[in-house]
Formats: sequence, structure tokens, C-alpha cells
Amino acid sequence: MSDKSLQQWEQERLDSTLRDIEEQIRTIGPRYTGDDFTEQMLDLQREERKRRLEIARKEPYFGRMDFQELSQDGRKPDAPEHVQALYIGKAGVAKNGSNELLVIDWRAPAASMFYSFTGGDDPAVYDSPDGEVTGYVHLKRNFMIRGAEIVRLVDSYVRGQEEGAVSDEFLLYRLGENKDNKLRDIVSTIQGEQDRIIRAERSKALFIQGVAGSGKTTVALHRLAFLLYQYEGRIRAERMMIFAPNRMFLDYISGVLPELGVGDIGQTTFSDWAVELLEHDIKLADPSDTMAYWFEEHRTSEELEQASGRWKGSIAFKETIDERLNELQASIVPTAEFIPLDGFRLSPETMREWYDTDYGEEAIMVKRDRLASRIKRWLESELKHRGVADKKKRSAALAKLNSFVKRIPSFTAVGLYITLFKGKQALTQVPKPIAKATAERMAAGIAAAEDLAPLAYIHLRLYGLKVPAFDHIVIDEAQDYSPFQLETLRLCQRTTSMTVLGDLQQGIHSYAGIQNWNELMGLFAEKDTGFFELNRSYRSTMEIIDFANIILSGMTGGVKPAVPVFRSGDPVVTEPVTDEHWLPKLHATVSEWLQDGGYDTISVIGRTARECEEIHQYLTAQGLAASLVQSKQPTYGGGLTVVPVYLSKGLEFDAVLIADAGSDNYDKLDAKLLYVGCTRALHKLKLLYRGSKSTLIDREQPQE
Repeated sequence: MSDKSLQQWEQERLDSTLRDIEEQIRTIGPRYTGDDFTEQMLDLQREERKRRLEIARKEPYFGRMDFQELSQDGRKPDAPEHVQALYIGKAGVAKNGSNELLVIDWRAPAASMFYSFTGGDDPAVYDSPDGEVTGYVHLKRNFMIRGAEIVRLVDSYVRGQEEGAVSDEFLLYRLGENKDNKLRDIVSTIQGEQDRIIRAERSKALFIQGVAGSGKTTVALHRLAFLLYQYEGRIRAERMMIFAPNRMFLDYISGVLPELGVGDIGQTTFSDWAVELLEHDIKLADPSDTMAYWFEEHRTSEELEQASGRWKGSIAFKETIDERLNELQASIVPTAEFIPLDGFRLSPETMREWYDTDYGEEAIMVKRDRLASRIKRWLESELKHRGVADKKKRSAALAKLNSFVKRIPSFTAVGLYITLFKGKQALTQVPKPIAKATAERMAAGIAAAEDLAPLAYIHLRLYGLKVPAFDHIVIDEAQDYSPFQLETLRLCQRTTSMTVLGDLQQGIHSYAGIQNWNELMGLFAEKDTGFFELNRSYRSTMEIIDFANIILSGMTGGVKPAVPVFRSGDPVVTEPVTDEHWLPKLHATVSEWLQDGGYDTISVIGRTARECEEIHQYLTAQGLAASLVQSKQPTYGGGLTVVPVYLSKGLEFDAVLIADAGSDNYDKLDAKLLYVGCTRALHKLKLLYRGSKSTLIDREQPQE
């Protein structure tokens, strides 16, 4: 069959599928607006079916796999009709009026072969609900469909044809496309190592160490879509939560789940979640001031360590808080008997029995309030049983009740937290300047970022979680999380089910985050954890990845360097520039890239917020439509962007210009920062430097 006739045949098959989808959408009919509950439920089912069909109509499928299942005795059927052509898309579609599948959902068991099969004559295997299925793959084909037309068709495997060097032409084609202002799904190009993570067991804390550009964020989002499909009816989208590093990043990833047909999954930052959990009793100290201060003023790890309160994120601090909470819990039950009137007596032993027996594992303040209510009910019952009708006696008894109950300890999270740093019970191991600053800040209703995990933890221990527990939690950029943060989120689940991802090589918040994944994995039993490494970078060209790896070549930590896919591009350029010509050179470079018209997203990455403000003012004064990224910014608009390096993490750009990679801006302590900046680039990377070149990018040359 010629390429032309093959293209024609597949186009006809696509046309037929689209006609069937259109017909099914037409027959669904209008929405039901009545009050009948059964009809309302049926209407919801019809709308869900329509939603899946609408997804399929945009791009019915992206892959085809011809599969021949072995018979039960292990023999291969000879008849060619036993070879099934499985078309794989974002949503499964059955033929109108029958159970025949026109398209199988990418999350279905059989579709897993499309991602796991890499060629060869050996049988392929997948796990079905009925057990393991074995057979032979005859064809693996990729499609790109746009506007009901097949614009690209690539066969990555044809059985019987001689295989040369394995090169995924379709993957390289997709990687070569330009970026816009949103992260996109990778459902058509999921790689085998990524698919294993997506389909991993639900009831674990899954840790993913992924190098820059390995697709770890996108993999985690696809995992959510898979879990909803695999455990339909047992987990719910509205009980899932994504924790991202900032609001702008949430906007950047906001398109992936809708593209996969998934909605209602919560998305937030740890800070926003904690402030809401605390019912806005406190406000977060301006993160832009804090972040800019550390990255622009403090240059030594010792200063960062001392000033950030890293100890507040430790399990040691959590255990100290537990001791204080245990003391509080022990003091809840009164040790004196309650005598509201002569002849009325409620013993401490009875109150202790109520507290210990009737309220189980409830939160401390919940048990406290229930005990107070139980004492009140006891008094009302006793007054009624003894026939006390005298209003003065009843009033006196109630007054004593109120006085008695008020003496039962009661705390808010903020109130209890302050006692750790101020007063007779203040902790002695906290340096006085930090204790004083914390107490003053909290008294004013303001919390630093490192205070939020302890505050949220205390609140959960005092009052419990007032909303349903999370079915699954995704934590992105987890290398910047403290153990205390993760321990706090554990309280929000009945069964451990987490996807925790990050890159230790991008741990730019070393004053608050972790140095090793064991710091977080050690919080769980070994049987409840899984660990995956994604070392292949799909974002950048070989030249960019090789250059970025040089930046981290002098560092240790056990993380493997990124391995690029075989996609070559322009060499990385480093160029000296004088102070006088620095801004004009930035303008000239960006203007040249814009005039070439080959890039949709360009970023100038500066070292500090002040440097970026200077660059942005100059570029806009020269007539360029540049946007400036700031820490409070909720969205990222694409185009030409000026961004401080510490805010660029997680973003991608077609071309990146590092504004100044001189030694004054990046020394050996800034390796991870510069690595983050360089690995934002997909296709082109250039670094200017004033004064001497940073030794981080000069390591390939002999040192004097």
C-alpha cells in the first residue's frame, strides 16, 4: 500500500468515525429541566456522555495499535481477522447503537501497550480485569489530527520490517513545536517510564525525582485522570487536590486536565490552603518581600538557615508541638468535681470516662466542646429529674455551669502557637530574636511561610478537618517542602494516596526544603511508598541539556544528570558585554529573535526582581511589548517575558536569554538557580555576562 493510499484509507476511517460521533451527539437531545429525580440522574449521565463525545470530536484518536491475542493454549491464530486494530484516544467511543469500540480510552488496560511496547518480535502483555493478556503487536501508528484532517501519520513499528536505530520520529516532531502560555497534555507521546508512574498503585505515597523537562508535572496530572478512570465510583475529583508552588504556575497548568476531560479537581498553594484552613485568622507575610530579600540580599547558606527558621519545618518541631498538645489534652478534663447546687455532684472520674470513651479519636477541641455540652445536658437532666423549678436555683446552677466550663482550657491554633514563643511556657531552644519576632508577628495576625505548617497542624489536631478527607494529593515542586508540611497534609487523608514530585537539582529554597528524598519518604512505612526517577529530559535540545549539566557538575546529592532525547539545535552562546552596552545588547538580541518569527515565547531571565524591573523598563521604552513576572502575579501570558530566575521554575519558553551570568550574579552557591534558568529553554539559549564569566559556566575550561 502506497503512502498516499494509506493516508487516504486512514482519512476515510477518520471521516466515518467523526460522522458516527456527530450522530451520537445529535441524538442525545436537550437537557432535562424537570423535578423528577430519576430523570435528573439520567440527564447527568447523558451530559457526561456528551462531554466525552465532544472531546472525541476535536481529536478522535492519536494512535493505532494492531494486536493479535494469543489463544488460551498459547498459540497464535493464523487468520488475519484475529488481528484487531485498536484506535486510542482521549475518550472511549462505542459505535452508535452497538458495543463495538471505535476508539478505546487511553487509560484502558489494552491501551497501556501503546505506551509500553517499544518494538521487537517478543509477545506483548497487558493486565486486564480478567487477568493477563498476551499477544503480538503488528503495528504501532501515531496520528496528528487537526480540524478533522490527518496532518501527520507516522508508523513507529511495523512487524516484519527490519528495525534500525530506534528513533521516535513522532515524539521528536512534537517536541520541536513551539510553546504557548499553557502547559499541554502529552497523552499522545507518553513514554514507557512515564506510563508506569501514571498507572501505579493508588494507595501509596509515590515519590518522583524528575530532572528539568522530564514531564513530571504533566505525568502527575495524567495520573489524576487515570485514577479517576481506574477507581471510578471509589474516588471523586472534588476530593483530589493539587498543591502547586504559586498561583501563576496553577494558571500555567490549568489547561491539562480539561484537555483530558477531567474537572472539579482542587488546585491551590500550600499557603492559600493553610490560610483558608485557619479560617483567615492570620494573613501571610508578603511572600514577594520575603522571597526577594533572601534571593537578593542573603548570599550564604548560614544566613538563610538561621533567618528562615528551617527548624520550624522539622519533625523535631512537630514532636515538640505534640508534647504541648498532649499536655493540653491531659488538662481538658477537670480534676475538681462539679457541684452546681447542694446535693448535686458530678465526679471527675465520670467526666474522664465520658471524654475517653464517648468521643473516641475526635480532635482535642471537638472533644472539649462535646464534654462541655455533656456536662450541660447532665445538669439539665438532674434539674428536671429532681424537679427543681425555682428560677433562682436554676439561674445559680447555670451560672456555676458557665464558670466551670470556662475553666476548661480552650485554644485556637494561633493562640496555642504563640505560647511556644512567649510567656512562661515558651520553648527555651528557640533563639530569642526568632522567638520575639514570631510572637510579635503572630500577635499582629501575620504568619511567615514557615509558620503555616505548624499552625495548620495544630488546627487539625485541635479541630479536625471540617471538609471530606482528600482521596488523592499531588504535591509539585516537593523538594521545596518541609517534612512538617507533608506531615500536616497526611492528617487530611484516611488512606495514604499521594503523588509527590520534584527535582533536588532545582531545590533553590534550600533554607526551607529538603536535601534528600528520604527526609520525606521516611515519614511513611516502606510498604506505603514508591520511588521513581525520570532522568530523560524532553524539553530542551541536547546542546542546552549538556550545557546545563555542566553547571551542576561540581555538586553532589546522588541525583543523576539529565539525559536529553536525540534532538539537536543551535549551540548555547555565552557572550561578554560591558555595563554600557548591556541593556542595548539585551534589546538587540530579543529584537532579532522576534524578527526571525520562529519563537512564540521568549524570556529574559534576570537574577533579581530589581534587575528585571530595570530590564523591563528599558525594553518597553524601546517599544517592545514585554511583560514582567512578579511574585503575586496570578497568570502567565506568554509572548516576551522578563522574569527573575527564582520565579521561572516550572515555566517553559522557546528561547531564553540569561541577562547576566557574570560571577557577581552567580557564584558556587547559585548553581541550582542558574541551572533552573537555563533549563527553561526549549530551543535556544544565550547567556550574556558582565565582568568575569561565572565559574559555573566556565568549568569546561582549565582553571588557573
